[in-house]
Amino acid sequence: MRTFHIQPTGLDMVEAINKKIDNLNKPRHSLGFLEDLARQVCLIQQTLSPTLSHPCHLLMGGDHGIERHGVSKSPREVTWQQMINFSKGGGGVNMFCRQHHFDLKIIDMGVDHDLSAYPTILNRKIAFGTSDFMEGPAMTAQQFDQAIETGAEMVDRCHEEGCNVICIGEMGIANTSPSSIWLSILCHLPIETCIGAGSGLDEEGIRHKCEILKTVRNRYMDTYGDNDKEMLLRYFGGFEMVGAIGAMLRAAERRMIVLVDGFIMAACMLGAAALYPAVLDYAVFGHCGNEPGHRLLLQHLGARPILQLSLCLGEGTGALCAYPILESAVRMINEMNNFQNANITKYF
Repeated sequence: MRTFHIQPTGLDMVEAINKKIDNLNKPRHSLGFLEDLARQVCLIQQTLSPTLSHPCHLLMGGDHGIERHGVSKSPREVTWQQMINFSKGGGGVNMFCRQHHFDLKIIDMGVDHDLSAYPTILNRKIAFGTSDFMEGPAMTAQQFDQAIETGAEMVDRCHEEGCNVICIGEMGIANTSPSSIWLSILCHLPIETCIGAGSGLDEEGIRHKCEILKTVRNRYMDTYGDNDKEMLLRYFGGFEMVGAIGAMLRAAERRMIVLVDGFIMAACMLGAAALYPAVLDYAVFGHCGNEPGHRLLLQHLGARPILQLSLCLGEGTGALCAYPILESAVRMINEMNNFQNANITKYF
């Protein structure tokens, strides 16, 4: 895997940022979490006058070998059907990208279907889905590297277009399963606490999913342990998930804001942080969804999500919905008048 050079945002500017925020014509701390977001963006961009420019959304699709074991309510073909739907502008992700003026790039990382007839879907197919991790690693080391490189390539493409805030979404039936295993192993949690209904499993379906994932998790730990983070990510991950990790790492390397969506993308950020902890300085967590594992993951990272709307669609939709709040934070620090210019007594 390539080496990323990610610099922690550091705290050198915090005093100056706090001074600017506290001199805005408002009671101290009265804009709450907006102030925290503004502070983070200032640190990422190393400026007291941050900007959000040409926001881009990467929608990555891929299929999973583990789906064959009935761990998802949705059938496998929904992945490619939705990818086609996205290419025609009909998905939730399309609607929110239009609303918030995001440049949407749809990327086939490893969908189990020929999508070459749809030119708006970027063809970066590594294989027609990952291997079944009940039998061995989901992908080879070469495939893992290719997925990382593709994610980084997509970020470079956006950056060249003037983007400084990247959002990432996924489409991949059964990808809550690798997310749950990553969470369980990286956060040292019982697998049972990390598993939810996904796209709509009933109690019996959840029990079956738990049995499958517990078996393979224990087998992996007995064989490999938890020291080799790259091996863990490629053993269970999907091409769209590892692609997202590559995108997150490259975006942080370029000092871009990374908007993190729901359970799957939060698990990818967890994986990215296992490789390069400083990536978390660049992560803005859009929302907390309904999957039990998502709440546990955010708690483990000490992350405060912007929204809590009971979302569980994926595609990056929760992060896109949160974007206007981030925009409000940037407008606050740039556009509010200060006490002196407004001729208002500063009373604290």
